[in-house]
Amino acid sequence: MNSMASPYRIITVCTGNICRSPMAEFMLVEALRAAGLEGRAAVDSAGTTSYEVGRPIDPRAARVLDAHGLHGTNTRHTARQFDPDWYTGRDLILALDVDHYGHLREHAPAGSEDKVRMLREFDPAVDHLDPLEKGIEDPWFGDQSDFEITWQLIAAALPGIVEHVRRELDARARLLTGA
Repeated sequence: MNSMASPYRIITVCTGNICRSPMAEFMLVEALRAAGLEGRAAVDSAGTTSYEVGRPIDPRAARVLDAHGLHGTNTRHTARQFDPDWYTGRDLILALDVDHYGHLREHAPAGSEDKVRMLREFDPAVDHLDPLEKGIEDPWFGDQSDFEITWQLIAAALPGIVEHVRRELDARARLLTGA
């Protein structure tokens, strides 16, 4: 069922918004499209800091996206810092590492804390771990292989995120129809 309700809004967040969070953004957009949820869910990304604001995606991240068939999706990316207004404008805030998780939860307005989740919470292989053990290390300090590892860790969580979004959209549809 496709309602006229606003899309389910997701934002992925890392430190500078040039490596992990844009990778997660573009990968999640594709996963949602492949699941038939395009137009019903919207994804964007940001960083917790202003370090990289205005810069494009890291070329190593772009190469990994291209290598996995997401050609050209990253050319339009410009890094930006997380805006506190987005706590109310997003349904799900996905932190890529523990420091982002802590920062976002600490600054969340009362009642918004539960919107902040670790991206890897949706990976069943690490379901048994504490959220603080589900981070994805910053590949910026490494080489191309670290970006491939980042791809793999994000990819493992995508089916769980897609299923979560599907359940949330179904719940919204039931509320709208009174079913």
